[in-house]
Amino acid sequence: MVHLAAVANDADAGQAFDEKFEELTIGLPDDNDFTASVYGSKFAAVDIPKHKMPDDEMPRDIAYRLIKDDLTLDGTPTLNLASFVTTYMEEEAEKLMVDSFSKNFIDYEQYPVSADIQNRCVSMIARLFNIPAHDDKTNAMGTSTIGSSEAIMLATLAMKKRWQNKRKAAGKHYSRPNIVMNSAVQVCWEKAARYFDVEEKFVYCTKDRYVIDPEEAVNLVDENTIGICSILGTTYTGEYEDTKAINDLLIEKNIDCPIHVDAASGGFVAPFVNPNLVWDFRLEKVVSINVSGHKYGLVYPGVGWVVWRDPEFLPKELIFNVNYLGADQASFTLNFSRGASQVIGQYYQLIRLGKKGYRSIMSNLTRTADYLALSVQKMGFILMSKTRGQGLPLVAFRLNPEDGHKFDEFAIAHQLRERGWVVPAYTMAPHSETMKMMRIVVREDFSRSRCDALVADLQMAVHELTKMDDKKLEQHAEHMKGHGLKNGRRKGMNQHYTDEKHSLQGKHGKSHAVC
Repeated sequence: MVHLAAVANDADAGQAFDEKFEELTIGLPDDNDFTASVYGSKFAAVDIPKHKMPDDEMPRDIAYRLIKDDLTLDGTPTLNLASFVTTYMEEEAEKLMVDSFSKNFIDYEQYPVSADIQNRCVSMIARLFNIPAHDDKTNAMGTSTIGSSEAIMLATLAMKKRWQNKRKAAGKHYSRPNIVMNSAVQVCWEKAARYFDVEEKFVYCTKDRYVIDPEEAVNLVDENTIGICSILGTTYTGEYEDTKAINDLLIEKNIDCPIHVDAASGGFVAPFVNPNLVWDFRLEKVVSINVSGHKYGLVYPGVGWVVWRDPEFLPKELIFNVNYLGADQASFTLNFSRGASQVIGQYYQLIRLGKKGYRSIMSNLTRTADYLALSVQKMGFILMSKTRGQGLPLVAFRLNPEDGHKFDEFAIAHQLRERGWVVPAYTMAPHSETMKMMRIVVREDFSRSRCDALVADLQMAVHELTKMDDKKLEQHAEHMKGHGLKNGRRKGMNQHYTDEKHSLQGKHGKSHAVC
């Protein structure tokens, strides 16, 4: 998700420091830009442009170096354990993706093979999700997206339009659609509902349950419900919601309501680690599924996928035909122009690894997550996530309140950050007693040795905080509040909307977790 940037006015963008700065008598280097070394050029002695496009050009090697130096202040992706997003791909995959940087994926006429590669990926992913391909009447379809957020937007649009069409045909009002979902949904579901004027009906978490309650979800369904969202791997604890139970209750009560499965994180995990779990197109009420290729699909960001069981669930009026090579290509996207690289990267992973390769990687991740889960439990933390492949390969945990710690999970996260680790602390979904927690995502490049290093640093962080007296802890809390503000890194972020009250975060203080 991209933050809303604030445009600096002239006063903010002014060089207040430079105005007071007395120039050294030796002056700036000569204007011989193309022979000077990077740090001997005039550009190294002045601030890199931030708010206004410069009047003059600069040599390419200097522009590269200055930006590269600026980026060294970013965190290290492999140590960012807050994110599910892929941080490693093989060199051959990277080469293919670089070769495709200049291809505009939407230009089917010019790049028909790239378009066909998307179709191959859709077919493979649909079959992975047990689309009934053996049935001659099956007419499933799907598309690539920028990520699961776009895929969820498209699925929500399709459910809303289908519901509206049915209501119109029956001569009933169609102005108040709603959708049923867990209050622990990723923020893109809140966006989809708000952007497309769909009322959110939440099944709230409790202090003991962090997934949707199937019976409560079905009981919330009424004549205006466009569908139920079931999550295969929640953002906070990685648990798989019981899609089958929701499906069976809908059938038992003879309720005509579709299910969309948000398999953003679990779609490339569960089929390989827990193949007996029934959550996909084997269930008749599941009409669409999304998955993120850039999470456990093992592709760099951003690419996602969404598949529909049948044209019945994807109304024709949402589709636009793009003509290429004398044939129509049906298009259903929010974005238009975009690069072909990530789709080609996904195809590489699917045919390079195959089911055996994905199974090996996901099994290793599960083993590492189980080892880490055992380690945090030995340290006295309460484990909130599932083990042994019953959920995503992540570890969610919290401090035991009975231990009487004077610090919280956010303090531990800050201590780890000073060692380079990004291990987020969150405030759980509403109605779970404002519970705080931490979450570590185990990705492909999180090896056992790196896991041991994290465990050691986690122990050290807790030990250091335990040694602090009340005054030190208070100073530590003040330091945490000021982190990132004093150095001005957040000045470019728009502060105008920080008081919003329409989201679950605004209403209840729930953390909007990183995807």
